[in-house]
Amino acid sequence: MDAQAFPLTWPDTMPRTERKADSRFKTPLSAALKNVRGSLGLFATDTNKRVESLVISSNVTLGVERPTDPGVAVWFVWDGMQVCIAVDRYAKVEDNLQAIHHIVEARRTEMRHGGLHIVRATFRGFTALPAPKRASWREVLGCPPGAAPSAESIESAYRLLAKKAHPDTPGGSHDAMTELNTAKSEALKEIGA
Repeated sequence: MDAQAFPLTWPDTMPRTERKADSRFKTPLSAALKNVRGSLGLFATDTNKRVESLVISSNVTLGVERPTDPGVAVWFVWDGMQVCIAVDRYAKVEDNLQAIHHIVEARRTEMRHGGLHIVRATFRGFTALPAPKRASWREVLGCPPGAAPSAESIESAYRLLAKKAHPDTPGGSHDAMTELNTAKSEALKEIGA
């Protein structure tokens, strides 16, 4: 599994929600995270099958709790299956996380009333292909292998590419801008800037 916590690793097989719905959840982000982890732990206990390699993927970073893309994808391995439960129905990350908590709780209800074979059948629908491979920051920014870029050249390449990648420009998208922002961040971190 190549899913990562940041930026959001969305499954290729799952369409994105264009129009966000209003949520009635009142759960803060920290509590929603705790609920997802807790419900997965209880699910593992109920099924007597471990939940392994858990990755909660989103665009939330330190200082950015309200990213433009509020989707959340929870990746894990259960009973030999790589599973991804991805939700972007709501405009807030915490609401999408809370929805995932309720989806896992529904699987627990299936386990209590239908048994393990019902849960396995349901999870086949959540079976995830491996997470998509990401391009390296060098590929994204057009930096040749072995070259030693400066912070200025990274910033210059970023600005040039951002004009095309920004979602407000024709051909741009949130995903393209997220990839570019991640590449810039990784590049500056690698050169120690």
